[in-house]
Amino acid sequence: MRHNRRLRWAAVPIAATLSLVLAGCTQAQLNGFLPGFVEGEPPVTNHTERVSGLWVTSWIVLLIVGVVTWGLTIWAVIAYRRRKGQTGLPVQLRYNMPIEVFYTIVPLILILGFFAFTARDQNAIEQRFAEDQVDVKIEAIAKQWAWDFNYVDEDVYSAGIQAQLETDGSGSVKQEELPTLVLPVGANVEIALEARDVIHSFWVVDFLYKKDMIPGKTNYMSFVPEREGTYAGKCAELCGEYHSLMLFNVEVVSQAEYDDYIQSLRDAGQEGQLSAEYDRNQNLPGTGAPELKEEE
Repeated sequence: MRHNRRLRWAAVPIAATLSLVLAGCTQAQLNGFLPGFVEGEPPVTNHTERVSGLWVTSWIVLLIVGVVTWGLTIWAVIAYRRRKGQTGLPVQLRYNMPIEVFYTIVPLILILGFFAFTARDQNAIEQRFAEDQVDVKIEAIAKQWAWDFNYVDEDVYSAGIQAQLETDGSGSVKQEELPTLVLPVGANVEIALEARDVIHSFWVVDFLYKKDMIPGKTNYMSFVPEREGTYAGKCAELCGEYHSLMLFNVEVVSQAEYDDYIQSLRDAGQEGQLSAEYDRNQNLPGTGAPELKEEE
């Protein structure tokens, strides 16, 4: 009884301290210091909070496992240390069944738990909108070392060049010349991801999400941008000499600003869609490459 009372009294200040610490956390701290979160503002997309939740919860569980492991290790070092006057080897134990069962079951539970929650969130993030639910269709085409964007329903396009460096020797990039993907806030967006030459990866940092772009295969991203702003994007797959300059921006704007941007592309004569005729891989099967004939 005395032992339980001591444990209870020890738990009270620990619980109070944890409550105060957690209550004082900022939005950034609550989301594991991940990008994409601003105090008092909604997440960047409808999936951002889900990704953050999986990340933060996983780290909390792993930190608890770490604390328990470190605690048991330190306890064993102290409890079974060699005392003054002791000689020879301590009593040798072959096994401890309860501990071995514990060390087997707990990792199994952790692995199954991480798998289940990851599969649940991945299924939600990868779920595509129904055809009649898509408000904006984009085709993003990766190329060494830039990006082209087709606005499918509006039948206009934007062709980009790789990042250009400032001439002052600072090594900074000319932001105004980066390829820019413009999206309306609150719209159901579907992006078809294509690659013209090698494998690339479409990564918008604040979205907390990236996806590979593989020649000959179309991947899709479906999401709702929920906060206006400019978000940095880059290729996340080593794709050649100027991979580090394969940058772009995503601008989330109001519907009116989006309509104005689409009109500006029309006014610039950028109507139609960039297609496979720009594909560098013209020697793939089915692309019209000459066939080799066997010698008679």
